[in-house]
Amino acid sequence: MNWSWDTTWDVLPVLLQGFKITLLVTVIGSAIAVALGLVVAVILRSGFRPVTYPLSFLFTFIRSTPLVVQLTVIYVGIPTLKPLYIGIIVIGIHYATYMSESYRAGIDSVPIPQWEACTALSLPAHRKWIDVILPQAIRNVVPALGNNIVAMFKDTPFLSVITVTEMVRAAQVYGSDNFRYMEAFTLAGLIFLAASYPVSVLLRRLEAHLARY
Repeated sequence: MNWSWDTTWDVLPVLLQGFKITLLVTVIGSAIAVALGLVVAVILRSGFRPVTYPLSFLFTFIRSTPLVVQLTVIYVGIPTLKPLYIGIIVIGIHYATYMSESYRAGIDSVPIPQWEACTALSLPAHRKWIDVILPQAIRNVVPALGNNIVAMFKDTPFLSVITVTEMVRAAQVYGSDNFRYMEAFTLAGLIFLAASYPVSVLLRRLEAHLARY
């Protein structure tokens, strides 16, 4: 099948419309994942077993099962909720499990004397975390958080299984309607590359910058 530039210009607006959904899911899902992951990491650090044990099991279970399975189960189980909302919530919680591990590693990397100094100064728990521990921990995990967001962006096509018309789903629909798949999927891949590659480069530079401090 030869490449058709007429098809290329015809499918591009369709893909850009799907890209808006992809971007929306990534932005809101990332906000959920970043915030929830931090809360869970702090809770797990508390050592209160009646809470940490079931929460740790739940997050391990979510992290160990495929995203597409989680999307399908929630989509079938809660048919009254809009597919887009399901996609945002599920992908946000799914990646919160990875974010929490990144935060945990960052918290563990804070030197022990910092913890001891907080105890010696009798700092309240909220001041210890907000003023001392979290600023150091988050600085150490910013590159990892960024990589997780890029991974989430590339996983948004899974939302097509619950009928969310993100960019790849838009390419698939266009291809089936017009019997022209090559242009649609090639352009979708190039848009993904154009959006994610600059972010990856910036993350590498940020990691190198933070390593100097």
